Amino acid sequence: MLDRAVSQDDTGLDRPAYGATDPQVERWLVRMKRWTHPQDFIALLAGIYAFLSPIWTTTTSKATTTMIVLGILTAGIAAVELARPDLLPAEGATALLGVLFFISPWVMDFSGTHPMAWTAWIVGAVVFLIGVADLQITRSHRGAATTS
Repeated sequence: MLDRAVSQDDTGLDRPAYGATDPQVERWLVRMKRWTHPQDFIALLAGIYAFLSPIWTTTTSKATTTMIVLGILTAGIAAVELARPDLLPAEGATALLGVLFFISPWVMDFSGTHPMAWTAWIVGAVVFLIGVADLQITRSHRGAATTS
């Protein structure tokens, strides 16, 4: 019993006549592969860098605590994204952590400690851009999965 129009291509494989691929093949194409996203490795490295930055950067106790906590959270979420790259909440959290890094020198009152403030601003910008880019990639993959 056929529930859709089917044609054969040169390889002899059945495919829908109206242009979409077989649903099983499509899921394979759309499914995002684990541990292969360089942007998530960059977020992981940014989190580790932020976590370790108080070792070599002039800092205060508030700045140290902030960078350690945000660095651990960023590295942890990046590791989750590497294992499950299709999770929108994790990608949204990455973008949010980027914003938190960026505003932390003013909120936690260490903007006068220029080396640590610049570290927070740069890491924040990088993490935010990665989070937003991941959100767009995942949304486009999910949209491709639901439209066919």
